[in-house]
Amino acid sequence: MIVRRLIITDPARDDLADIRRYTRERWGDRMLDAYDILLKQALLDIRDDPNRPGSKDRSDDLLAPIRSYHVALSRGRAGSRIKAPRHVLLYFEPKEDTVVLSRVLHDSRDLARHLPDAHWMEAKGESGG
Repeated sequence: MIVRRLIITDPARDDLADIRRYTRERWGDRMLDAYDILLKQALLDIRDDPNRPGSKDRSDDLLAPIRSYHVALSRGRAGSRIKAPRHVLLYFEPKEDTVVLSRVLHDSRDLARHLPDAHWMEAKGESGG
């Protein structure tokens, strides 16, 4: 079994902070705690198995070896009471033992527009300068 490390990029950290802030303001601390548990489970899921069932290869539409995973797919493992989670994790595996989380986006967003150019290049194995 491969033990992978999960790297969370600055844009993904910002996304997570924004999600937390919005959830707290809109739904309160109890729902924030519940959503945090779900997000953490989804992150563990992609770290442990980046090609897990339900993840999607986005090479065709994003033009880089980037995958997406909807956090709703982790509800059962998280024991989540969140009925309709709306976020997608965008990530890639630059090495067999590393998963890089590029963004955490609302599922209504145009994913290609919000993926940083540097992450496209890194996912393709090119130097970002």
